[in-house]
Amino acid sequence: MNFEKIPPVETSKSLLDIAFRKARERGKSKNLTGNWLQIIRQKESLKLDIIKDNIVPRLDKIVEIFPDTRVMSKFYIDLMQLTLDYGELKKSLGAAGWAAKRIRLLHREYVSKINKTKEREKIKGLIREFYGRISSTLNQINPNLKYLEESRRTMRTYPDIKDMFTVCVYGFPNVGKTTLLNKLTNTKAKTAEYSFTTTSINAGYFISDNLQVQVLDVPGTLARKKMNNIELQANLVIKDLADVIVYVFDLSESCGYSLKQQEQLLEKLGNNKPVLIYLSKTDLPEGKSGKDSKHKSYSLPELKKEILNLAKSFESSKE
Repeated sequence: MNFEKIPPVETSKSLLDIAFRKARERGKSKNLTGNWLQIIRQKESLKLDIIKDNIVPRLDKIVEIFPDTRVMSKFYIDLMQLTLDYGELKKSLGAAGWAAKRIRLLHREYVSKINKTKEREKIKGLIREFYGRISSTLNQINPNLKYLEESRRTMRTYPDIKDMFTVCVYGFPNVGKTTLLNKLTNTKAKTAEYSFTTTSINAGYFISDNLQVQVLDVPGTLARKKMNNIELQANLVIKDLADVIVYVFDLSESCGYSLKQQEQLLEKLGNNKPVLIYLSKTDLPEGKSGKDSKHKSYSLPELKKEILNLAKSFESSKE
């Protein structure tokens, strides 16, 4: 699911400015016929049509473009509940739908009133009243529109998760997880020499022997009891998506975390899913080597081969 396609959500002021400006421009039209009463009714009704036709479709589109949670995977639902106020999101989408429905009703009501009114000043008063009620309706939901825009910006950071064999690259911050993702999948995710470079989930893919593999680089975790939202995203991938975990080990400890701390985090993964060890950094302190690890580790070619072997077994089990 690609969340980057969700367009920006306009504020109430923006919606009103566009609609009222277009109504003023169209109100200058001289291609109207009939007596003075017929002309003023046509002109003012046309303004109401333009306001409705510029606001309602935009509100309808907001409701339509946000993903339908009824058909979303558990992972995305969990991710939304983790990174957003899920209740506020649903409420805000409901508010946009309510406003669209109310503006349709107001439009129908005031067009009818205008066509029944025979006095110029009363028609002008109805127009001012309509403008005021439309403005009040949109201003009432402006906090909801702002929250939908905040949500859209957050959701744009969500990975485009595919339904395929999935590898989760896991470990402490700054151990080289994103670098490994780039090597496995030939992607170009950003890396830097400080903790929590990855603040969302990076996704990459590779294909070999007709096998498709999805590799997810998750935010670094600190192995503490109370995790922040960034770290909880990593656990979410492990719980909902990962078929195999690649634990990235930094024997050099240049990441800022000791071997003991890295061992403790590894132990917390348990035995529910296959775990493969990858030693990320070659600039080890003098006297140390990859052989010092008490765990079986894989070189990059070996790692890719083992992932493919597991993917084959996974596909076979589904047949």
